[in-house]
Amino acid sequence: MSALLEVRDLQRWFPVKGGILSGTRDHVKAVDGVSFDVRRGEVLSLVGESGSGKSTIGRTVLRLDTPTGGRIRFDGHDITDLTRAGMRPLRPRMQLVFQDPYASLNPRHTVEQIIAAPLEIHGARMNAAERRRRVEEALALVGLLPQHASRYPHEFSGGQRQRVGIARALITRPDFLIADEPVSALDVSIQAQVVNLLLELREQLGLTILFIAHDLAVVGHISDRIAVLYLGRLVELAETRSLFTRPRHPYTEALLSAAPIPDPTLKRQRIVLQGDIPSPLNPPSGCSFRTRCRYALPACSASRPPLREVAPGHFKACIRDDLVLAADAA
Repeated sequence: MSALLEVRDLQRWFPVKGGILSGTRDHVKAVDGVSFDVRRGEVLSLVGESGSGKSTIGRTVLRLDTPTGGRIRFDGHDITDLTRAGMRPLRPRMQLVFQDPYASLNPRHTVEQIIAAPLEIHGARMNAAERRRRVEEALALVGLLPQHASRYPHEFSGGQRQRVGIARALITRPDFLIADEPVSALDVSIQAQVVNLLLELREQLGLTILFIAHDLAVVGHISDRIAVLYLGRLVELAETRSLFTRPRHPYTEALLSAAPIPDPTLKRQRIVLQGDIPSPLNPPSGCSFRTRCRYALPACSASRPPLREVAPGHFKACIRDDLVLAADAA
């Protein structure tokens, strides 16, 4: 299966100023050399702690942020250095679902105005009746009714608002969708509905989805493959079943141990990581996880371990090939 999105050695550094009259003193390395592909029609999930660089990758891939280094290819075209004008024809094909369904919708606009906005922004030539028909089609796709078009965001629940946000992203009929923590602000009872909706849309519309989350239970349900991030670096990449049944990186093992199991008869040993995640302003030498890893050796500080294939389709960035790590107990 060919890749719709190819990311190679992506970097996104943010400058730190020394003072009003001083120049750049240092850089916050939010994303530091990340490479992955997103195959056509698949759901690839990015997971990791807050501050690991997940959302920054999403924004940079869409060219909402300018990459510091590396290359980004979309549908075979290098978009790394495209200007805003150069990106404009591609925008309808690359859409974003925001994390917060409350802050991402304009409270002064009706649902019809919100969903139709991308059509106006991208210069779609259609009359009012055609625009209304497209809005109603988008509402139907996400399980809302035509009469909802005349309402305002405050009249909806959190789950319904997120459906409106998804409808807005789909109105331009994109090929590629980035869902940035789309269920983290919702009640647990609503999260499954939104995740199942995204899966249905993937099948119905042939969408390719980059799903960003920190909840492994959600990620395990929706993903074909999972990429695990730590401090702006990719530490493991594998198919979902392979990653859950045989994790190869100690950080993935710790994440799995923290995921809740919906069965009181099952137990798992919780791995509590010591200390806080290091600052991306001054990351550790060598393996960035070594300062919190219970398997760390002196050699882990010598050089940064490359992401290498250790089993078919399973990649890790760790020098410890002798470890047998705990898998998902569920």
